[in-house]
Amino acid sequence: MLAGLVTGLIAHAVLDADESARFAAVLNQVTGIFLRLIKMIIGPLLLTTLISGIGHIDDVSTVGRIGAKALIWFVSISFLALIIGIAAVNVLQPGLGATVAVTAKTVAGAGVGQAPDLASFLQHLIPTSIFDALSRNETLQVVLFSIFAGTAVSAVGEKSRQLLSIIEQGAAVMFKITNYVMMLAPVAIFAAIAGTLSTQGGSILITYGKLVTDFYLALLILIACMVAIASIPLGRDILAVLKVIRSPALVAFSTSTSEAAYPLLLEALETIGFDRKIVSFVLPLGYSFNMVGGTMYCAFASMFIAQAYGITISIDQQILMLLLLMLTSKGIAGVPRAALVVVAGTLPYFNLPESGLLLIVAVDHLMDMGRSAVNVIGNGLASAVVARWELTRPTPSPITVKPGFSSSPP
Repeated sequence: MLAGLVTGLIAHAVLDADESARFAAVLNQVTGIFLRLIKMIIGPLLLTTLISGIGHIDDVSTVGRIGAKALIWFVSISFLALIIGIAAVNVLQPGLGATVAVTAKTVAGAGVGQAPDLASFLQHLIPTSIFDALSRNETLQVVLFSIFAGTAVSAVGEKSRQLLSIIEQGAAVMFKITNYVMMLAPVAIFAAIAGTLSTQGGSILITYGKLVTDFYLALLILIACMVAIASIPLGRDILAVLKVIRSPALVAFSTSTSEAAYPLLLEALETIGFDRKIVSFVLPLGYSFNMVGGTMYCAFASMFIAQAYGITISIDQQILMLLLLMLTSKGIAGVPRAALVVVAGTLPYFNLPESGLLLIVAVDHLMDMGRSAVNVIGNGLASAVVARWELTRPTPSPITVKPGFSSSPP
């Protein structure tokens, strides 16, 4: 990021307009390759991860009400996160004034057309062939097929174990491919920042600063809402829960990955008195279906791109976007920079320029730190709430941290 910042500002200062455009075009080749690599993994990644994730939800029927309560909480909080994300970006308008569309001469030149209405959206929902949907990266069609397939795998039970194992192996391979692709992220970030600054100068930094600031403000609102809702069943115990999940959240923030905080979060919740059997079930489920920070980011980033290109997304189309993201943001939580993959799959449905993804790539790492921490907070609160609903605490007295347990960051 720093190297791209310096390079872009120097290029903008010493090159004329035509030379800056040619310089940016060279760098755009790099970011274009990265964008195509991301598009390459969307379909197979969604297919394998969703089928394998849903295929294991036979545990819900075994654990019964615990799994049902967990899923109700996950869906409700995810819906809340999407509403906050879309509302915040509409009110704060971080993309306003970015004038990115000027670079493309016109909005039409940026490849923007009319977004689908409800009727065409529903008609487009069902794939004629899963292979056709995969070849064209029709994200929602892949998700719909995956839901059917995963549910069927779960319903068949033992007879489908071999197939489920193969699909899980495919998901593991896709995770590795995604890791390879994301290794190129630093190069793409350098190229995205340098190319943008070389043509637009330092003024774009104001837009980036507003984007990051507004996003963190939206995250704080989301945290406040989750804590307020969780405090209803947890009561005064909410303070003790927040105290012990602080350390895992800081680990996630500093490493930009929610998974790094998983062992510490599991230990913290168990240490303050929650039943390990409940937490061990709810937490992994949450890591697959309750990454609320990433979910909110997808809505925020998609609307930011529309604003940056001067494109108006109507309320009914925003509702469609919300419903789409409710589906596409699930099942790929373990993927590095999964939110970028989801946003990349969302843009074509609303005819938003795919090049807009390169705008957020430049500062995605800064926002990834925040959303990773919120993911951990959300899953910690979810596990505590479900455990409390099940009345699994050993005593009805307020939760206290056991001697020898430190809630300080490691």
